[in-house]
Amino acid sequence: MSGDQSATRAPHEPSSPSGAPAHRSPADTRQPPAPHDGGAALSESLHTLHLRPEEPEGGPGASAPSPGAQHAPYAAAGFASMMPVQATPGAIPVSPPMVPGWGASMPYMMPLPGGIPVGFVQPFNTPHPQGLPDYGGLPPRMPVPPMVPIGRTVYVGNLPAEATVDELLSLVKFGPIESVRLLPEKNCAFISFLNAQVAAAFHADSSVRHISLHGQELKIGWGKPSVPPPAVVMAVQQHQASRNVYIGQLDEDTTEQSLREDLSRFGPIDQVKIVRDQAIAFVHFLSIQTAMKVVAVLPTEPKWSGKRVNYGKDRCAYVPKGQQQIQAHNHQAAAMGLAAATWLGYPTGYMNYGSNNPGLFDGHGPQRRASADEYDGRAPNHPFNNVEPQFHQFGNRTVYLGNLHPDTTAEDICNHVRGGILQNIRYMPDRHIAFVTFIDANAALAFFHMASLSGVTIHNRRLKIGWGKPSGALSPAMALAVQSGASRNVYLGNIDDPELMNEDKIRADLAEYGELEMVNALRERNCAFANFLNIQSAIKCIEGLKYHKDYQSMKISFGKDRCGNPPRFLGKLPIPWPGALPRPESSAGDTSRTEQSADAEGEPASPIA
Repeated sequence: MSGDQSATRAPHEPSSPSGAPAHRSPADTRQPPAPHDGGAALSESLHTLHLRPEEPEGGPGASAPSPGAQHAPYAAAGFASMMPVQATPGAIPVSPPMVPGWGASMPYMMPLPGGIPVGFVQPFNTPHPQGLPDYGGLPPRMPVPPMVPIGRTVYVGNLPAEATVDELLSLVKFGPIESVRLLPEKNCAFISFLNAQVAAAFHADSSVRHISLHGQELKIGWGKPSVPPPAVVMAVQQHQASRNVYIGQLDEDTTEQSLREDLSRFGPIDQVKIVRDQAIAFVHFLSIQTAMKVVAVLPTEPKWSGKRVNYGKDRCAYVPKGQQQIQAHNHQAAAMGLAAATWLGYPTGYMNYGSNNPGLFDGHGPQRRASADEYDGRAPNHPFNNVEPQFHQFGNRTVYLGNLHPDTTAEDICNHVRGGILQNIRYMPDRHIAFVTFIDANAALAFFHMASLSGVTIHNRRLKIGWGKPSGALSPAMALAVQSGASRNVYLGNIDDPELMNEDKIRADLAEYGELEMVNALRERNCAFANFLNIQSAIKCIEGLKYHKDYQSMKISFGKDRCGNPPRFLGKLPIPWPGALPRPESSAGDTSRTEQSADAEGEPASPIA
């Protein structure tokens, strides 16, 4: 993702020496969802931006659609738990059953502990019109670069000639798998996972355990770095696609062999299992793309028209405990932004990657200017007519910070940003401004609102808060990386060499991957944290350190982004937080290093090198 972002003026900054007011950001001209029964009270309460909006009869989640069928993990000895994942044309907003007071779904499309289905949040299908005035001659947002190829493919060699793919994949306890490529003539296979962290965990585990098949030890290595196919990434994000196809309402005379013979026309099959007492079957193919074809085509055929066809859980899917902690941290940060945005009365919903306006704000299509009518942006009977335009830039993920002290560093900025993990920070010290882009638009909205009301002070100087130019929707590939635990923070563990505990050396070695805002070495725990300004730099770093001689013996993974921790003042608000209330912060100055020391006390993240 590009680290360059352009922005509008902060709403408090004059646009000329004469003191003329700055241009206001144009509001979105698209109509929001119909207001609920408490719409009048909501408009009145949002007039002050201080009061909690009225709730509709039956609770704030009363109008939310019912969630679709949720799937349980694939169980080897209990196929009844392999419930299908609903493959709907688009994501279905849900109201988490255990968190009352939420009116929409949570980000990241991953099941949290407790089974809450979550999905990326963006209020509307289309980003904001690019009608904002240029700030200080800064160019428009740069095109989004493609994702960096990552090592997600593991080579498995020395396969016995009589071994089957079913037997091979029964040894794989990591997933989900994106595709498997067999080369019988070379007695090897290439297993491609959806993300690099799971691939590295399988690589490390297999190398240590020396896995064997038919009494023959397998050779483990790396395949070429690659990027998951965009269609697969989108299907995983929107429909929880996997290589496992669930088929329900089977005929009594259907056998595993007949299923294999009928469905092999779509592609090679790994495994077929029938649960006779429930009249269901699970067919594992060797790639998600093949399963996507089956789910799309099979219901259209007369023979299968009366059957339920959907995605099941990959039998190899497993998330290491350490990685679960990082995922949970990302999910908690996303849920926190959603809760705050909902409590403030802003509409929330699913991000739709299938926008009806392709090319708009993706860096490739034309970028139009808003008309004069769009600058006010408040249509008649709009529920937010009384809200200042700068307070409702729905979907924007970039916040402008102005009036920075000359001594301010990027580390200082990150020490004061809380409530959501960041995609990147663009700091321009010569102009005393910075642009902070969040992963989640709800987190950006909540931070903007709270910072505008409560203020953010760095070096005894209160910052000016505004909106940057619309950052656009998060790319599916980046969304997949974040849902798997990616962040700006790289964890280096098991550092045995005292010379490698030098923060200056770590900074110098890692600078080739991107700009760092902080390096924190914890000598007493033999570990260190390197925090980049851009999450893309952290992804490149983790990939590159696999081949760096000084770091090959270390445990390397993503750490927690401290910006995703809750701020102090949010614990005082009557917001229905998921789980316990936020822990208090010690002080603004030493927050980052204290928090990372606390993170190091727990179990380190899963090793990926």
